[in-house]
Amino acid sequence: MRICFLVEELYRNDGIPRDVVRQLADWGHRVDVLRPSGSLLALDGLVRAGSHDLWVLKTVSGGPGLGLLEAAAAAGLTTVNDARAIRVVRDKVSAAIRAAGQGLPVPPTWAAARPSDLAGIPGDYYPLVVKPAEGSRGRAVRRVDSIDQLGQLEAEFADEGMLIAQPWVRNSGIDLKVYSLDGELFATERTSPLVAGEKRERAVPLSAEVARIVHRIGELYGLDLFGVDVVFGPDGPVVVDVNDFPSFRQVPDAVPRVARAILGLARRGSSVPAPRAVVPVAGALL
Repeated sequence: MRICFLVEELYRNDGIPRDVVRQLADWGHRVDVLRPSGSLLALDGLVRAGSHDLWVLKTVSGGPGLGLLEAAAAAGLTTVNDARAIRVVRDKVSAAIRAAGQGLPVPPTWAAARPSDLAGIPGDYYPLVVKPAEGSRGRAVRRVDSIDQLGQLEAEFADEGMLIAQPWVRNSGIDLKVYSLDGELFATERTSPLVAGEKRERAVPLSAEVARIVHRIGELYGLDLFGVDVVFGPDGPVVVDVNDFPSFRQVPDAVPRVARAILGLARRGSSVPAPRAVVPVAGALL
């Protein structure tokens, strides 16, 4: 099988995808690695010739790789994840609206171009969690306890583009990260990016309630390989983020599992439907 990996510089030395590429090559597959932000790309040869059986994307949210993946999908080539699904889930504003519209447990969400624009959020929603709409790896996630603190974020978020804000969910400071590998789920606990100090992470059992939520997210967005960040508040689990093709840290035998999942998707295609239109449910508000 011929596979093309699109990998941003940020991830070039990560175990995933680096070790997954090696595993696939060891199994006898031809794997080409392209770095969209640092290579001359001959588009006719890459896409129109259809020289790869599968395209896989591991890039930052705002990088150029997604456009190339979408071009491959438009030419009828198989992609992991579905290119339309990646576009939906990386737009965190749209993703939050879709999730709320389907009754999934997500916080109320606001979007703004500048921290100062968030001053219109009523004070009883504070503390807020503010982060870039195209963030990754827990970067630039900040807790804001009052309207007065918004001004302190102006410099930090000056080049981040669109921002989103959600009420902080009272919790223990430990997040649950659930990884979905073509329908197989694995869970890890890790220290919240909002908590200072050493970050800890360990594999944990997954409850049936959270598993149902994660499966619904995969169906809603049309994702096969993805991660979901969950916090446990006073009213139960709350989904605070969804990302395509995560690190799969703490997943047992992650490298061969990811490699096998990629091959399976390449051979049979996704079993998850394309992202669905938003159909609001009664009482679902943002």
